[in-house]
Amino acid sequence: MQQYDVVVIGSGPGGYVAAIRASQLGLKVAIVERAEMGGVCLNWGCIPTKALLKAAELKRAVAHAADFGLKVKDEGLDFAKIIGRSRDVAAQLSKGISFLMKKNKIEVIKGEAKFKTDKVLEVAGVGEVGFGHAIIATGARAKQIPGVLEADGKHIWTAREAMVPAELPATLLIIVGGAIGVEFASFYAALGCQVTLCEAQHRIVPAEDEEISALLHKALEKEGMKILINAKVANLKATKTGVSADINGKAESFDRAILAIGVVGNVEGLNLPTPQMGHSGKASGGMVVEKGAIVVNDYYQTGVPHLYAIGDVAGAPWLAHVASHEGVIAAEHIAHTLGKGAKPHPMDYTNIPGCTYCTPQVASTGYTEAAAKEAGHKVKVGRFNYQANGKALAMGEPVGLVKVIFDEATGALLGAHIIGAEATEMISTFVLGRSMEAVEADFLHACLPHPTLSEMIGEAVLNSEGRALNA
Repeated sequence: MQQYDVVVIGSGPGGYVAAIRASQLGLKVAIVERAEMGGVCLNWGCIPTKALLKAAELKRAVAHAADFGLKVKDEGLDFAKIIGRSRDVAAQLSKGISFLMKKNKIEVIKGEAKFKTDKVLEVAGVGEVGFGHAIIATGARAKQIPGVLEADGKHIWTAREAMVPAELPATLLIIVGGAIGVEFASFYAALGCQVTLCEAQHRIVPAEDEEISALLHKALEKEGMKILINAKVANLKATKTGVSADINGKAESFDRAILAIGVVGNVEGLNLPTPQMGHSGKASGGMVVEKGAIVVNDYYQTGVPHLYAIGDVAGAPWLAHVASHEGVIAAEHIAHTLGKGAKPHPMDYTNIPGCTYCTPQVASTGYTEAAAKEAGHKVKVGRFNYQANGKALAMGEPVGLVKVIFDEATGALLGAHIIGAEATEMISTFVLGRSMEAVEADFLHACLPHPTLSEMIGEAVLNSEGRALNA
């Protein structure tokens, strides 16, 4: 039986990063993967969806080419090629993960793993694998509600089927209006599909600042989408030719439907250790699973201290960059327990960037304005509209807003929210600022480049002081 210092179960953005970091710290590492290297995010999530959304972006650009003085003939689209390119991008990156494993001397074990004891894995088709520590990074899958909101894979899709359809549907129902739903709505609408987006809450992207949510709603409706809020969807059924559903009590039909109602952790089949398994180490107690997620501490240790869990399987926020950062912390904590390296700092979950890659893009970090007030802060808010920015106008992207929220007493940056072109790139400045505990004055003193979209960061901060120079 092969023996390793660390075995990582799952090669997604949390798992493969954890394996690399553990190897960098001098540990003998193996990674177990039952499917494609890179996990769901790389193969069936973050990366292929961005390839699809780039196609949608180009389709929109062609539609507005005349505004730039360009004569471009729109000859339609090759839908199969759009889908094929996204798969090619995913495949290329998956090969890249395999290369990184080889480069970092990490043993790749292909097969489905489950715990035999808290120190031994049984991998289907391979045999037993021993370890001192293990990191569970098995990710999550699309959430479904059996008998209520349930995919059939043909007419009612999860995100996975929505990425590889055989043909473009004419009409599409999307449930619900969070980040995943909005991204698919943006993609399909751009290609000419009539999209109906249903959200059970009183606004779409409900985790975002309310002002940003309202602006996105308006922009998406202008794109031709039908958006229903406070929407109750019932009796969702696949028919011979499409989908039927009752929306707010009214029967409607569509060619296809996408369920984007969230995710649930992949904990089934792992045979997670319990006190009755006969622990071979110093483990005390067993793992606790709550609402489909493994309960962990600040360093991602489970109820069995030498077993860790990171990423989607450990619960919200279900984001690739969160999983990667958690993987680094878990690996460094394991190395620290073995006398190899300093104890890592826990992650600050108040400073996690959220990015939605629809058109217009949405990005945020920190408190919303409402949450900051609820937390007891007296706030100063600054705003700057894209339509007053030279670069945005030159790009033909005048729709958008940069919004910043400061604590009036201390000048601390409480939150930042952006809607508009390249919002997902610009948010990093605010994430870094909050990480460095930058205050309002630090932003005011920075000389930002012109002409850029990022200079709106400085203008929004100036606006919080009533000093905006270009609006």
